[in-house]
Amino acid sequence: MSKEQPDWMTQGLAHLWRPYTQMKTAAPPLAVARTEGSRIYLEDGRVLIDGIASWWTACHGYNHPAIRAAVEVQIETMPHVMFGGLVHRPAADLACRLSAFLPGDLQHVFLSDSGSVAVEVAIKMAVQYWLNQGIRGRTKCLAFKGAYHGDTFAAMAVCDPDEGMHAHFKGVLAEQIIADLPEDDEKLAAFETIVALHADRLAAIIVEPLVQGAGGMIFHEAHVLRRLRAIADKYDLLLIFDEIFTGFGRTGSMFACEEAQVVPDIVTLSKALTGGTMALAATVARRKIFEAFLSDDPVHALMHGPTFMANALACAAANASLDLFAAEPRLAQVAAISRALAQGLEPCRGRKNVRDVRVKGAIGVVELDEMTDLDALKGRFIEKGVFVRPFGRIIYLTPAFTIAETDLACLTEAIVKVVG
Repeated sequence: MSKEQPDWMTQGLAHLWRPYTQMKTAAPPLAVARTEGSRIYLEDGRVLIDGIASWWTACHGYNHPAIRAAVEVQIETMPHVMFGGLVHRPAADLACRLSAFLPGDLQHVFLSDSGSVAVEVAIKMAVQYWLNQGIRGRTKCLAFKGAYHGDTFAAMAVCDPDEGMHAHFKGVLAEQIIADLPEDDEKLAAFETIVALHADRLAAIIVEPLVQGAGGMIFHEAHVLRRLRAIADKYDLLLIFDEIFTGFGRTGSMFACEEAQVVPDIVTLSKALTGGTMALAATVARRKIFEAFLSDDPVHALMHGPTFMANALACAAANASLDLFAAEPRLAQVAAISRALAQGLEPCRGRKNVRDVRVKGAIGVVELDEMTDLDALKGRFIEKGVFVRPFGRIIYLTPAFTIAETDLACLTEAIVKVVG
């Protein structure tokens, strides 16, 4: 196996600005030749078992033939057309299907092209909901410690301002209200005090339901979301669920709001929406939100329209992905993965430097007391033939739902050995 960089990589790296990377000190990335199922095939001949499904998106595995076929058919007829003044069937079908999947009257679907943009749109909807009713003071959001909602400016402003990856921007971002999740009675009382104090300035509460993802894979119970719904109703606030990570089966139910039996006013979706094949996101609103924008006054319209909004190729991929959820036993596979993760990662519990081991759906987490050399840790996983991308103090797995039992066992065994 040759570990020399291919020419295209050597030339390209001089010009590529990579994500979440200190370009001065970072090791070179791995050159990928192709992907298939849960495998990443490198240019140098090595094959890695993928433990994170490309930032949690490739829920059906890479190159699923059904999604590939749908995209091939769509590209022959219409890869894209602007959504201003025009509409097409892939988007219309997708909007109907998402409305049917989601609980309650979450029936109005705004399609964009990334999770961060979906969050921006949700915040914009929430603020304008009040503006359209002549209420100008409700411009703030209440978000939570440990939160991560994206990398654009409004999304960064509702991330954890102190411990999150955007702390460097503190003082630059719009200031929002940040609280602890009301996980127990004491925190609930403190939370309601904060809400009562700021209610006349708040447009919405925004939360990642059940799992705060990039903020540290922090889990909370469904009753927390029911408390948020009750307080939002009491103080006449909107409730936004950011299901970009949790949506489409990752936590064990199709959407986290189902497990909590809570209907948010707005929900954001992306990542696994297209099965990890195309960039697409959705911001879905309840009827009362949508109706607040209906007016004879054009100023009351939602003035937002990404150039590649409702991209036909991406919508075709999303529809094919939803077909797979309907035809194949994805949630049963998630339940099996959950059991395997719990069993496979359990030997890490009690090890030196291990703070916690936790599993929720197809999410397995080993939290360390400290992470001293992140690059070295990543390198050890590569040596063991797996692609695992630790961050902060977290080693985690979010595999494809279709991963083979033997591949999943290789992933958990690698973590146990590296932690040990």
